[in-house]
Amino acid sequence: MAAPKRKAPGTPGAPEKKNRKLKKAPAAEKPPAAKKPPAPAAPQGSTEARPEERAESLSSEAELSPEEKRVLERKLKKERKKEERKRLREAAAAAPAQPLPAKPSGAQLALDYLCSWAQKRQSWRFQKTRQTWLLLHMYDCDQVPDQHFPTLLAYLEGLRGRARELTVQKAEALMQQLDEADAGPGHPLLERSRRARQVLQLLS
Repeated sequence: MAAPKRKAPGTPGAPEKKNRKLKKAPAAEKPPAAKKPPAPAAPQGSTEARPEERAESLSSEAELSPEEKRVLERKLKKERKKEERKRLREAAAAAPAQPLPAKPSGAQLALDYLCSWAQKRQSWRFQKTRQTWLLLHMYDCDQVPDQHFPTLLAYLEGLRGRARELTVQKAEALMQQLDEADAGPGHPLLERSRRARQVLQLLS
């Protein structure tokens, strides 16, 4: 039996397979191009900055914000102070060392304390060290000159307690020492005994 003739492609009833084959296959979709990762930002201090970033940095340097101006001023001020201190140290090292002023002696401090008691009662403050020095040296004309002794007697009127008792005992011991020495005129103990007698008259 003869094989049936195939119908022409254009005739009706022809299979659509050839038409499908004849149709141009659609182009295979290309995978989307991989996006390039953004360029890493230039690290701080790097000179390889984009032109836009360079322009922004230049404009920010030209026009500093108020806060940046204050920071800059503080830095400049610190640097000036540092340079000034350095200059002063160098000047001090170059200058000859000046002798320190002599400290006042214990006698001068005690007499100043006594004068302060007499003249500035409101601002005067008690100092045990100064009082002890006065009680110890008040019979010595060289340590406590005659011009200060009347003020010292006025000060002794305020003595109380143990300090008063010891002052009286010492004055009595000086008077007894004078009697035992049988000192004549011009003896150094005579002036001491005169002062001791005045102290006894005041405190007894």
